[in-house]
Amino acid sequence: MLVYGKNVANDLLKNNKNIKKVILQDNFNDKNIISLIEKMKIPFKRVSKNEIDHLCSGLHQGIILDIPDYQYWDMSTFLNNNSRDYVVLLDHLEDPHNLGAIIRTCEAAGIDTIILPKDRQVLINATVMKTSVGCLDSVHIVLVPNLAQAIELLKQHQYWVVGTALENSVDYREIDYSGKIALVIGNEGDGISNLVSKKCDYLAKIPMYGKTNSLNASVAAGIMIYEIIRNRK
Repeated sequence: MLVYGKNVANDLLKNNKNIKKVILQDNFNDKNIISLIEKMKIPFKRVSKNEIDHLCSGLHQGIILDIPDYQYWDMSTFLNNNSRDYVVLLDHLEDPHNLGAIIRTCEAAGIDTIILPKDRQVLINATVMKTSVGCLDSVHIVLVPNLAQAIELLKQHQYWVVGTALENSVDYREIDYSGKIALVIGNEGDGISNLVSKKCDYLAKIPMYGKTNSLNASVAAGIMIYEIIRNRK
């Protein structure tokens, strides 16, 4: 997987991550990063701006790193290793910036697991790595073939499932979050699917007081996550 940007590079290099090779723009001159690359004896080459621009579509800041693909957990690994009373599920998110931001929020809140469906869902890519820089070591990403089936498994392990929805829902502050909680955040445009909605024990809404009728998925996730944390103190 190709990842890019100085912050990502610094994080991977300082934490001695497995890096196959590094591609630098011919005028890249960050002495600290270059020193780390040389110290770790990582192969690197310099290329023109046109060449490096063709390798990625984001703001690369003159550096691209080739690293192994992200290693996901499966559901059985999570259930056998989980020690937390809360987990976040994402129902077919499409924006990598939202996924990266939610990973950062989960890490900040001490939530160590996010469950994603395998299909029609943004997965770990360069943009997610850049947005969530430094957090993926602390948050496990679980891939499941079917989110509704994953919810059933969570219920068998005594989780209460809370989904976010605008209709047929209650104020998010009125829900008791004292038990084991699985929080479901829906797709940016359509919210959570009907099938997943039916699997939820509670549907929560965040009141809107202005003209906007909904929040960005990562913002809604942040509000809900910290409401769960607040209820546990």
